[in-house]
Amino acid sequence: MMNATNTLRLGTRTSNLARWQTDHIVRLLQAAHPAFRFEIVPFVTRGDRVIDKPLPEIGGKGLFTSELEAALRGGEIDLAVHSLKDLPVDDAPGLTIGAIPPRGEVEDVLIAAGFDRPADLPPHAIVGTSSTRRRAQLLALRPDLNVLPIRGNVETRIAKVIVRREYDATVLAAAGVRRLDLDEYITLHLPLDMMLPAPGQGALAVQCRQDDAATLALLGPVEHGPTRSAVTAERAFLQALGGGCSAPIAALAQVMPAGYLQLQGLIGAEDGSRIIRVELTDRDPQALGEAAARHAREQGAGELLA
Repeated sequence: MMNATNTLRLGTRTSNLARWQTDHIVRLLQAAHPAFRFEIVPFVTRGDRVIDKPLPEIGGKGLFTSELEAALRGGEIDLAVHSLKDLPVDDAPGLTIGAIPPRGEVEDVLIAAGFDRPADLPPHAIVGTSSTRRRAQLLALRPDLNVLPIRGNVETRIAKVIVRREYDATVLAAAGVRRLDLDEYITLHLPLDMMLPAPGQGALAVQCRQDDAATLALLGPVEHGPTRSAVTAERAFLQALGGGCSAPIAALAQVMPAGYLQLQGLIGAEDGSRIIRVELTDRDPQALGEAAARHAREQGAGELLA
């Protein structure tokens, strides 16, 4: 439970982006609860420590979240702030997503050294990404590309392209680049028909203990219903396909008039040789995600994910 001194402790990873995200949540909470103090507790996760191997190779699920979740369960912190796309879709025992604030940009961006768009990259250009989702869509677009793993925080990845020229290009989430004021390095916002984002991309999740009613009540003003509906549909699609953070699965739900949600989903062969797309509309986010997954399976998604 929250301690008696009106202090909330928020756990965060130590990267500049993770700190921005946590500071953003603190600003929202401080505006809603001026009498409270907010203490930031930094954590270095396994995903941050092991930077010489591709993410899927070292586990994928929970690499950036498990240490924070353990601290929450142990009462060391009251809240943990995550990029929602890093949070496994299966509920963490004893924990819940207490708030999802308004979402940032959903798109991916191309960061390239001297090229304006993917079509301009030279034959067999080296593009850095550790995401199987981005890899599948890049190779569907340009089968000749040499897509290689790239690790490190946002600033490191940009430097590997722009300064060190280890790669011709990389693809990053627009939200992360913008939040760090690194817009000047964006070559192109990739259109959704070229690069559909990860489920939950651009959204933040504030996690807390399921039985901590006092903290859950304090999170009310941070919650944004339309964002939660959209990401619930996206994560339901991912979960129904049995895909973790490292599967070549993309999804984006958008709130339409009259309370409807439209979901675009994508499953790709990792080598880009086959892409399955689905698009459905419904009012119920969970039902929408599950129905889209069924449609994808009917088109052979199971074979691509096997």
